[in-house]
Amino acid sequence: MHKWRLIKQTWCSWPSRPIGIIEMIGGSYLSTTPHISYKVLLEGLIKKQIAVHTWRYIPGLDHQSQANKAWLDFRICKQKLEGRVGKLPAPLRIGHSLGCKLHLLAPDLGRNSQAFIGLSFNNFNANQSIPMLNKVTKKLNIRTEFSPSPKETISLISKKYIQPRNLLIKFNNDNLDQTALLLNSLKHRSKDETISLELEGNHLTPANTGFKKRLLDSLTESSNNEEKIHILIDTIYNYLTN
Repeated sequence: MHKWRLIKQTWCSWPSRPIGIIEMIGGSYLSTTPHISYKVLLEGLIKKQIAVHTWRYIPGLDHQSQANKAWLDFRICKQKLEGRVGKLPAPLRIGHSLGCKLHLLAPDLGRNSQAFIGLSFNNFNANQSIPMLNKVTKKLNIRTEFSPSPKETISLISKKYIQPRNLLIKFNNDNLDQTALLLNSLKHRSKDETISLELEGNHLTPANTGFKKRLLDSLTESSNNEEKIHILIDTIYNYLTN
């Protein structure tokens, strides 16, 4: 059983002698309680002596503001942890779905991270992402969009994001994935070291089995998903340590 503590908007779990830090931002709605939604994935990494900081949020339209807030909260958590155990390597940032975008918009442009792992990146517009918003905007004949917009996001990443080390993971049965769009944007930068990888699964594979069981009401699906999560844990650990 792993102990979690809430610092600002970040759930933290610290092994006694961590070898590194992972900063995780999950996808929409999964991240209202990320330490529960991603329990199997995150606690699997904690068992490998990695401190985990995972930011909780409610999806909004101002993604840049949320990216800034997450970055500040992660800094506070890192300072508190290092005050207890001493200096640690720069954190590995992990995003799932919308969480990828929020990490990539961090105000340090990736400078203070060891690397970034993006799981199932997507970058849809507001009406595609929020069904009720689409109904309201059509009824009122108004236009509402995320800030930055999908097009602006890709442009910002291509022109300003400076972290060369990125691992982009897509799942073979994920019809919401836009990893190819992100990969193309990153590869246009000079000195880029981004690599991509395809694993078995779907858009919700990173979410823990208990959450998926309640969501999908399928015991077989939950059992199979746990195996996929453990493959994902090993993939992340190997990338961090190598």
